[in-house]
Amino acid sequence: MTFQVGEKVVYPNHGVGTIENISSRTFGTQSEKFYLLKLSYNCLTVMVPFSHVDQVGLRKVTRNGEVAKVLNFLACGDCKSAQDWKDRFKENSAKMQSGSLIEVAEVLKCLVRLQAQKPLSFREKKMLDRARIMLVTELATSRAMREEEVVDLLNKSLGKSNLKFPEPL
Repeated sequence: MTFQVGEKVVYPNHGVGTIENISSRTFGTQSEKFYLLKLSYNCLTVMVPFSHVDQVGLRKVTRNGEVAKVLNFLACGDCKSAQDWKDRFKENSAKMQSGSLIEVAEVLKCLVRLQAQKPLSFREKKMLDRARIMLVTELATSRAMREEEVVDLLNKSLGKSNLKFPEPL
C-alpha cells in the first residue's frame, strides 16, 4: 500500500497521523524509503520504512461503512473478555495493536462495561483512554467532524447499551 504526502493514515495503537514526507536513507549499501508520519494526538514523529508498512499495520483512515459498524457494535454488540486481568490485558493489547477500528471499539466497550462494575487497574485505565482517543480521532477524521461531535455520537451509541462514554484521563 502506498501513501502520498499530506494523506491521513492510521498507525495502529497510536491513532491518526499525517504523512509529512517521503524520504530515503542509506544504511551501508542498502537504501530504504521511509514515510515520515506526524501523529495527531501526541505530536510524535515516526519513520516507517516502506518495507514494514504491512508489518506495522499502517492503513488508510476508515470509511463510513466501517464507522457505521463500529457505532452499531457500541450500541448493541456483545463483548466477551477474560476474567483474569492479566489475560484480559494481553487480549486487549493484541486487539489494540491489530489496527482494526472495530477491535479498538470492542476494547473500549468491554473496559467501559467492566469499569461500571469495578475499578480498573492503572494499565487498563490507560488502555481505555488510548482506545477512546483512537476512536475519537479516527471517526473525527473519517467523518470530517469536530471531536466534541464525535464524543456525542459515541456516547449516544454506548447509551443504547446503558453505558457512558468515558471521560479523558
